[in-house]
Amino acid sequence: MTQAVPTGRRERDPAHVVEVEPSPRWVRVAFNGATIADSKRTRLLRETGARPIYYFPREDVRMDLLERSDQRTHCPYKGDASYWSVRVGDRVAEDAAWSYEDPFPEREDIKGYVAFYWNKMDAWYEEAEQIYAHARDPYHRVDVLESTRHVRVVIDGQTVAETRRPRLLFETTHPTRYYIPPEDVRLDLLTPTDTHTRCPYKGEASYWTAKIGDAEWRDIVWSYPDPIAECPRIKGYLSFFNEKVDIYVDGELQERPITAWS
Repeated sequence: MTQAVPTGRRERDPAHVVEVEPSPRWVRVAFNGATIADSKRTRLLRETGARPIYYFPREDVRMDLLERSDQRTHCPYKGDASYWSVRVGDRVAEDAAWSYEDPFPEREDIKGYVAFYWNKMDAWYEEAEQIYAHARDPYHRVDVLESTRHVRVVIDGQTVAETRRPRLLFETTHPTRYYIPPEDVRLDLLTPTDTHTRCPYKGEASYWTAKIGDAEWRDIVWSYPDPIAECPRIKGYLSFFNEKVDIYVDGELQERPITAWS
């Protein structure tokens, strides 16, 4: 959701885009053992600088489990939002749902629809599969290709991985990621950590810290030991943050990308 600001505080950016389209997916939201929303006619809102958001018709939301709050926010692209808390049994998710009851004319397509903060709910499902982190963008691609490029990963002057059989992962708006078979990685320089993250397009990742001499680079390596069905080719391979290490591809040092992980 766009960051809320008081009415009139921020002018519209002409480059900012908000797009809403019907989703063909059956989407459900669960909280404390109850299904809060269950719809086969959601609308997916895609917005510049934000993750996709599902909006549910009120008829497909358990409004009896929602309690209107005093919270109000303003979005310069959609209008004024009203909020509800979700209460099921002895658990309450404060201000977990919002709706634009009287949106700007150009956003009438979400009038009467309700959205939920992803992390305030317990589980989300598309069809019969649980999804994680955020809604999937239908225009977001992840392609994994076999390669014979020579890839070498260097940390503080030490070669930590070197291979001629990487798998290259190309993902929309992300830098190329080089996934390397574990046999071609100096696993003796890596220590597994308890860090885990989830990606809606790849699955759950596990992490390692690299130790070179007395220096440590925490959570600089990750792998998907059991990726989702759409992304099986990276199973068990390791990837290093391009933003933090030196990666040579066919002998050429790659420029470190500037991203949220820099």
